[in-house]
Amino acid sequence: MRAVDIIQKKRNGGTLTSEELTFLIKGYSQGDIPDYQLSAWAMAVFFRGMNAEETAALTRAMAESGDQVDLSPINGIKVDKHSTGGVGDKTSLIIGPLVASCGVPVAKMSGRGLGHTGGTIDKMESMQGFRTELTREAFIEQVNAIGVAIIGQSGNMAPADKKLYALRDVTATVESIPLIASSVMSKKIAAGADAIVLDVKTGSGAFMKTLEDSEKLAMAMVEIGTQVGRQTAALISDMDQPLGLAIGNALEVQEAIDTLHGRGPEDLTELCIALASHMVVLGGQAGDLAEADKKLREQLSSGAALAKFKQFVAAQGGNPAVADDPSLLPQAAYTVEVPAARSGYVHAIQAEELGLAAMLLGAGRETKDSVIDHAVGITLKRKIGEAVHEGETLALLHVRNIDAGSEAVLKRVQDAYKINAQPKSPSPLLLSVVTEQGIQRI
Repeated sequence: MRAVDIIQKKRNGGTLTSEELTFLIKGYSQGDIPDYQLSAWAMAVFFRGMNAEETAALTRAMAESGDQVDLSPINGIKVDKHSTGGVGDKTSLIIGPLVASCGVPVAKMSGRGLGHTGGTIDKMESMQGFRTELTREAFIEQVNAIGVAIIGQSGNMAPADKKLYALRDVTATVESIPLIASSVMSKKIAAGADAIVLDVKTGSGAFMKTLEDSEKLAMAMVEIGTQVGRQTAALISDMDQPLGLAIGNALEVQEAIDTLHGRGPEDLTELCIALASHMVVLGGQAGDLAEADKKLREQLSSGAALAKFKQFVAAQGGNPAVADDPSLLPQAAYTVEVPAARSGYVHAIQAEELGLAAMLLGAGRETKDSVIDHAVGITLKRKIGEAVHEGETLALLHVRNIDAGSEAVLKRVQDAYKINAQPKSPSPLLLSVVTEQGIQRI
């Protein structure tokens, strides 16, 4: 078997076998196949695409290129959740304990952020003493004991994906749905869950800007899950504005805690319940989504989900008192008001611009070596559809220092808001549900 023959076959529109894809990925991982041949293959895939069987075979080969987690010692059906990323997305901090409180084990591996704000691991490290590294034995023991653990992703999980992604980034082949889908799902499959629920973002603050492209990506990932024997469902959610009101690590932890208290922003609460409902059904603890929804709302209102969060924080070395006293989280020295430049209604918020603004304050990483400031970030005071008068506060910046840098960020946030004279209704939060049966618009 030769790489050049596989490249030619795909270039000519052929269908690659599982053996050919395994040969290609294994050879590339081990350094036997050079970058230039994988670049040619990636470009052939970009133009010719891959069918569901090919994409699943590629995903399996990448998952098998490194560590794979065996979760079989954990009792019950293990359900994982993955988001394609967005501004203000702190759902894992809420969904983990919420779903665990319903009896579904959540054994989750998450990553750090590169870009807008921190990843789930960075956010959790806002809580002093919280450990994001556990041994495999401690990880499994904790999930069996309290139902939930969230730790940092293994450095050797799907290494072929890391290597291939870096190559795609410099060869203009990132925007290939089969390659994106296999990249996401290879890590989820290596993480060992029995079922996977995906939150695929769409809109100006998301990687996929249109609903149609988001649905194609979601369908590709659901098909991969089905092909490799994992129950998989996806929700398409709107990211034309940030999720919730908080952008930044400690700020997002506080908002997650507020949500578990039952006083979180409506959009964040509803998205968490929607995603968690699918997890509870796939985990066998509800017969349908309506039953799961009812059960989850009861867990929030009764305080059971908050109690599970406290257990989870304590088990991983954090102080559970943070759930009742947000002042225990890192606090920025100053807040700066961002005033509205004119009166009217908020018509649009450029979510990506707000994410970049938070990064400039120190809430995210410009490079992988950047040090995150857990205290800084942005709190929104107005969202799409809301009225505002000139001079009223659109957002608050949480900053370490009042300097020229914060003034530049203030202007950037102000410019990210588009205010018009006519009223505007916000877009629906949930747009589609994707399962192996197909795509259902909501």
